[in-house]
Amino acid sequence: MSVPDGLPDDQPRTVSDLTEIGGSLRTAGRAAYRALLATLLMPPDAAAGGFPPVTTVVADALLTFAIDVAEELGVPALAFRTVSACSVLAYMSVPRLVELGELPFPPDGDLDEPVRGVPGMEGFLRRRDLPSPCRHHGDNNDVAAQLQRLVDSTVHSSKARALILNTAASLEAPALAHIAARMRDVFAIGPLHAMSPAPAAASSLWRADNGCMAWLDGQASRSVVYVSLGSLTVISLEQFTEFLSGLVAAGYPFLWVLRPDMVGGSSQGADLQEAVTAAGDSKARVVEWALQREVLRHRAVGCFLTHAGWNSTVEAAAEGVPMVCWPFFVDQQINSRFVGAVWKTGLDMKDVCDGAVVERMVRQAMESCEIKASAQALAQRVRRDVAEGGSSATEFKRLIGFIRELATPIQHSTMSQV
Repeated sequence: MSVPDGLPDDQPRTVSDLTEIGGSLRTAGRAAYRALLATLLMPPDAAAGGFPPVTTVVADALLTFAIDVAEELGVPALAFRTVSACSVLAYMSVPRLVELGELPFPPDGDLDEPVRGVPGMEGFLRRRDLPSPCRHHGDNNDVAAQLQRLVDSTVHSSKARALILNTAASLEAPALAHIAARMRDVFAIGPLHAMSPAPAAASSLWRADNGCMAWLDGQASRSVVYVSLGSLTVISLEQFTEFLSGLVAAGYPFLWVLRPDMVGGSSQGADLQEAVTAAGDSKARVVEWALQREVLRHRAVGCFLTHAGWNSTVEAAAEGVPMVCWPFFVDQQINSRFVGAVWKTGLDMKDVCDGAVVERMVRQAMESCEIKASAQALAQRVRRDVAEGGSSATEFKRLIGFIRELATPIQHSTMSQV
């Protein structure tokens, strides 16, 4: 079952359309969702498809209407955020940052200026590490509105019965503690892909090219740079050129996921792929999409040049793969800071796209014993979290019990109506 977003079928739904998509969901999507949920509350013999009545809703916390509508209909609702706990805490802290005068900061201000208003991050957070909408300077109402919606939806999670996060204590324990003080309950049950492994293709937005796995099989251990900037990042042709020159100069074989729509201002996806192959000679392999979890756990991969999206970040963390982070937007800025300054499992390359810097950071990530050791140590802690008796496994069991307790009164009510 699905809830329509209310937009025409021919609407491209690109990253630049996120504001429009969100607005349509909050109106047309809300009405459709309410009608569907009401249907799913009917007794089993009347419910569509014979489903038993819904007793609990777990909703994306950004879709605040899903939580409100569920509670209005008498169904307990839990909020789920797919981003990092550190970014959730940053959004929660925006009112405090404004009160302290740390937001907004001037357009010509020093982006390396320390930020003190996010609890637990006073020692390492800078202006440039705040989620990208925080860089609003008064000349872009869309960005300001986006930041306000993110703040509002984050605060709204306190109205849900609990907040679920795809993270682990070994990754973000301090942030989780600060968030818990503002929520009714918090469950850190991640990384979810490690908690309950599923076929990677089932969650991919693009069709993967499995041929790259055979190419990896032919490479030496820890010799390959894996490059993927996610499913939404868009770069300029100039940035593409800088990435390519840096990767070639670094001298390592590289596997580059280059989506057909990734390089803005160019519709020549095939030509760009050919350019990469030609520049990299026999050391380059280009695909439109890859099964990332399988790639990251392959013995040949030595580092990951990434946009630092949260899924990519935790997938690399779980496999102990060093990262070079080039964040694109929203939570990726703060994620990359944690990689470079907190976990020390990689390097933060935000706000720079220069071939020489790409070359230097890729080489450092591939060759640094300290980074490799930190990445492996973090992977071991994450594996303990998801193993039986670990923090995430224990929290997942607690979540199941919590949901069962919430469902009991509704089940009793349903039985009395039968």
